[in-house]
Amino acid sequence: MNTPVGLGPDSVQVEARLLAAGDLLAATLLVTGYPAEVGPGWLEPLLGYPGRLDVSLHIEPVPPAVAADRLRRQRARLESSRRAGAGRGRLDDPETEAAAQDAAELAWRVARGEGRLFRVGLYLTVHAADRAQLAEELSAVRAIAESMLLRCEPATWRAVQGWTSCLPFGVDRLDAKRTFDTAALAACFPFSSPDLPGGEPSQVGPVLLGLNSTGDGLVLWDRFAQENHNSVTLARSGAGKSYLAKLEALRLLYRGVQVLVIDPEDEYARLADAVGGTTVRLGAEGVRINPFDLAPEDEGDRLTHRALFLHGFVSVLLGGPLDAADRAVLDSAILAAYRAAGITADPRTHTRPAPLLADLARSLAETSDPAGPRLAQRLAPYVSGSHRQLFDGPSTQATGGHLTVFSLRAVPEELKGAATMLTLDAAWRAVTDARERRPRLVVIDEAWLLMREEQGARFLYRMAKSVRKRWAGLSVITQDAADLLATDLGRAVVANSATQVLLQQAPQAIGAVAESFGLSAGEAGFLLAAGQGQALLCAGPGRRAAFGCVASPAEHRLVSSDPREAQ
Repeated sequence: MNTPVGLGPDSVQVEARLLAAGDLLAATLLVTGYPAEVGPGWLEPLLGYPGRLDVSLHIEPVPPAVAADRLRRQRARLESSRRAGAGRGRLDDPETEAAAQDAAELAWRVARGEGRLFRVGLYLTVHAADRAQLAEELSAVRAIAESMLLRCEPATWRAVQGWTSCLPFGVDRLDAKRTFDTAALAACFPFSSPDLPGGEPSQVGPVLLGLNSTGDGLVLWDRFAQENHNSVTLARSGAGKSYLAKLEALRLLYRGVQVLVIDPEDEYARLADAVGGTTVRLGAEGVRINPFDLAPEDEGDRLTHRALFLHGFVSVLLGGPLDAADRAVLDSAILAAYRAAGITADPRTHTRPAPLLADLARSLAETSDPAGPRLAQRLAPYVSGSHRQLFDGPSTQATGGHLTVFSLRAVPEELKGAATMLTLDAAWRAVTDARERRPRLVVIDEAWLLMREEQGARFLYRMAKSVRKRWAGLSVITQDAADLLATDLGRAVVANSATQVLLQQAPQAIGAVAESFGLSAGEAGFLLAAGQGQALLCAGPGRRAAFGCVASPAEHRLVSSDPREAQ
């Protein structure tokens, strides 16, 4: 014989203003008065209450025809009251005047279809173990509500109706509703952090970063709604920066954003495999990216742009900047290599196969200037020597699709800087592809590999300045805050990032980080004591939020780098 399982308390004892449901007492407060203006996440003080408090929000849409009729009658009553007072010689009532202006503005918005009206009921049920504790909890909740300019009344003789209205049944037994418009109702939902007031969302929309560390609210952030779409993430090793970056990339994929990742440690491969992305494993047998490939951009001289990039790329390969004579010879050799491949400034020739690094070395060796053969000799390891595997053929893999990961784990350490610059250029060519307009994000993990090379740092800076015009964002992630903040180019990259995320910092670096980001003593202390996944989001003066990164079990399996959890 099966014993029935109870779905509720074994007994309910009802009194005038409270009821006993099992071992707990419960009392309900009705919110009958609201402040004139509210901001996003304004219910956070109630939602973050440390005791057991059920907050129930009941919403009933008002049909547009009924809303228009009610607003018309409300405006008529207010205008009648104003005229009656004026006829008796009374001064204007500020509250009546404000209500009349609000009603008129709301009526116009409803008429234009920019908003709707809703009947909203907000109820608070407080639970406690005994009467004394219940009285204390009720007093504390009412104090918080009054500080928010909310007027609360007890549900006298309706304790059962109040209790059931706050249960997850979607039934409003109290029916104590007030009329809200769309903007006011949207501000009631706890789907944005009150610490991060923002403007209109972008076409992409916000993504969840985590739970607010100072309450129970959610921290959602729309990087594409900021003045630029770039971000910089700084943290010590093991603090969870790559975990957060992978989680944001995964959630942006849901939003239709194309993501390109430069991954030094092959951490994003599991994510790419799970979502059907493309992984380009540089250093593996037969995998190459030709630095001479022309970008698919429509404006400007593509050949000149490619020649300028090759100047910087060859400088990185050769271990330092070239002098004026070497640059002149190199420039002539680059153009000669393209001419030998049949590619000129004429756009009709740009579809022909691009030359290779070996063609450049051949052009250098054939020049009459002594600097040419010398440069060709210095390029020999990358043309015919032990480092030729990256450059001894045309590009083997395209960068299309919703997620492309450039894995650099198999690249020799001596080539990491050049390979990072090469893959960053491949990502830039995808960003500048005018054949398809869509939001894009370029993620550079362990960016210090690029910042240690002057040409790489300059390329990264130019990209940070330009990606916004292409509806793209640049996400720079590094564990070496000192290297990023110690150079003018590094500080410029930070300055051009509207989204700045700081995770746990080392004591040796906290001084430079606090000075660069204008952290208070409390914020600096938070970063020193932060656990794994805890972060501080900085988005300008007065716009900061501390949060803890959260992921579902399925997301966690895809983004975790813990070798014990690798499958």
